[in-house]
Amino acid sequence: MGLDPSILDPIVISALREDIGEGDLTTKAVLDRQGVARARIVSRQEAVLAGLDLVDRTFMQLDPGFHVTRVAKEGTRVKPGDTVARLLGQAHALLSGERTALNFLQHLSGIATRVDRYLRAKGKNRAILLDTRKTTPGLRLLEKYAVRVGGADNHRMGLFDGILIKENHIVLAGGITKAVQRARRQAPASVPIEIEVSSLEEMEEAIRAGADLILADNLPSEQIGEAVRMGPAGIRVEASGGITPDNIRRFAETGVDRISAGGMIHAATWIDFSLEVEGWEKN
Repeated sequence: MGLDPSILDPIVISALREDIGEGDLTTKAVLDRQGVARARIVSRQEAVLAGLDLVDRTFMQLDPGFHVTRVAKEGTRVKPGDTVARLLGQAHALLSGERTALNFLQHLSGIATRVDRYLRAKGKNRAILLDTRKTTPGLRLLEKYAVRVGGADNHRMGLFDGILIKENHIVLAGGITKAVQRARRQAPASVPIEIEVSSLEEMEEAIRAGADLILADNLPSEQIGEAVRMGPAGIRVEASGGITPDNIRRFAETGVDRISAGGMIHAATWIDFSLEVEGWEKN
């Protein structure tokens, strides 16, 4: 489930460059010589843990000999006061990388925790929970990774790995039927054609045109239930738009195949972690 360092490192380097710039003025001013520091990262609230790989790669960029010992496993639930990792490395690296490492951990754990909340609210039913492309520019791979850690699945990673015909595609193509038929002619046979509809009438037209998946956008749960019942065998229905932990069960219990919720990412709040120095020795 972890991310390859070749993916992580460019993101980490960019974040460190943004924060440190030409140098950490405070650390240079306060530390008169090099030393090895010991510290721990502590959770201040209940959360699903995600982002430890980024903590490791952040400190490794500043001190190749830095050691991050994981006390808690990625994807596990932690509670206030839990130590999630112990750190050992050069003091300057610890201080200069602290904020960046915690930012990654807090952000990704926030997403994983919110995903877990969605899943608990959804209950046990057939609906698969998916994310969307509403992600922070430049951080999509990380945010979608956190979704998986939380227990949900990824929708498209981008425009390159799936076809989803949306409202503006339909307008510019000249209608639902033309959009689906053109996509069918152009797309590889292995790529399913998904289309967004905003009414049951549009769904009927999309099915007649040959769509494989129907994304029912911003329809109330009652109409989602109708859409599930009217869909022929083999046509999957996805509910999307305004779905929160407070209403997801109503949608899931309609028998819908998939539920996509951008709020798992864009409405997630950061988890409070702190880094506490436990001691250090001068070189």
